[in-house]
Amino acid sequence: METKLMRIAELAKSHPDMKFTSLAHLLDEEALKQCHHELPNKKATGVNRTTKEEYGEHLDENIQKLVKRLKTKGYRPTPVRRTYIPKAGSNKKRPLGIPEHEDKIVQRAIAKTLNAIYEQDFLDSSFGFRPNRNCHDALKILNLYLERRYTNYIVDVDIKGFFDNVNHEWMMKFLQHRIKDPSLLRLIARFLKGGYMEEGKLYKTEAGTPQGGLISPILANVYLHFVLDLWFEKVVRKQCKGQAYIVRYADDYVCCFQYEEDAQNFYRALIQRLRKFNLEIAEDKTKIIPFGRFAGEQCKRKGMGKPQTFDFLGFTHYCSKSQNGKFRVKRKTSKKKMNAKLKQCKEWLKANRNKDLEAIMDRLSRSLKGYYTYYCITDNTPTVNIFLDKVRNLLFKWMNRRSQRRSFNWDKFLLYMKKCPLPRPTVKVSIYQLKEEISYIL
Repeated sequence: METKLMRIAELAKSHPDMKFTSLAHLLDEEALKQCHHELPNKKATGVNRTTKEEYGEHLDENIQKLVKRLKTKGYRPTPVRRTYIPKAGSNKKRPLGIPEHEDKIVQRAIAKTLNAIYEQDFLDSSFGFRPNRNCHDALKILNLYLERRYTNYIVDVDIKGFFDNVNHEWMMKFLQHRIKDPSLLRLIARFLKGGYMEEGKLYKTEAGTPQGGLISPILANVYLHFVLDLWFEKVVRKQCKGQAYIVRYADDYVCCFQYEEDAQNFYRALIQRLRKFNLEIAEDKTKIIPFGRFAGEQCKRKGMGKPQTFDFLGFTHYCSKSQNGKFRVKRKTSKKKMNAKLKQCKEWLKANRNKDLEAIMDRLSRSLKGYYTYYCITDNTPTVNIFLDKVRNLLFKWMNRRSQRRSFNWDKFLLYMKKCPLPRPTVKVSIYQLKEEISYIL
């Protein structure tokens, strides 16, 4: 399948107007088996509770039946199992749709095909769920725009319930720009309208893409590529009097402008643009703020104190200065994300406090290392150290609640920490180190 996808990617790149008429045949036995093996083990199961291991016990037979149903157009996705996960920094919960394992196989194969085509079309401003691009790359490019371009205003925008409000009719129109294979389009439409099960009841899905589905990230990127990215590049930037940039990661994005008038015009036009495609901004989470090397002077003139901050990808961005007194943008972990992680840590320690202490320390150390991998970027080590101190305090609290007798006083706890220390944070990512493939923006 990989060789065929490479060929499709080459054709898509060399022929930007080409429409692919034959793609469904890529979902053959070999490709679907490969997708089965690529899926992770021990993941949450769908409505029928079929695990990867159970499906794999009769893999050849199951895949043959699946291919036959795909060819005869008899395949219909099972409604996803609706569950809810905590929303960071809020008491609200986010809906998550968990597909059946067989549906995950088909979704993965379709997602690979769509990625091969649309990866050639997506703009450099898009970073979410794309190969060789990640959150840190988005932060690095944004930092470049803030520090080395004429950015004076930020439009920090939040789309209200994006994944729940994607319009299916528009989605299919966007896909038809590149795909004319009715079989593949029919499959995608069935996934969009597959519905979900909650408390034994079946609910139809007339809009949105199910969060948790393997096909959702690429579909979201396709939708926002046409709704936002192309519009910003082809229309907004040309109408601006000064410089304008956008950095998008999935439905989370920040826009940079040289002039306030351009920022205001964009904000008004954005409301109308999103409304056309059945989307709207969350006004309470959307703002236009002075931000950049002259933001401090502007705020002083207006008697506003320090420049405002904004959050993006889990970090609070704020105006500061380097050791040499030059303007610098710095980042620290957003309070919302830190508090959510601390709450999660507290709940785990509370539930597992009676386990073997070595096992608790091992699990906590691995969790911290994962946290450091993302949050230990330039300038953020002090904030991560604060997080570590809070985790240590939680550990002390819950280790003393293993029984009626206290396990530690503070001195004994500090001695234990010296003997079995938790990993210390060090900078993992330099915000100024761009990848070669995106360094051309300089």
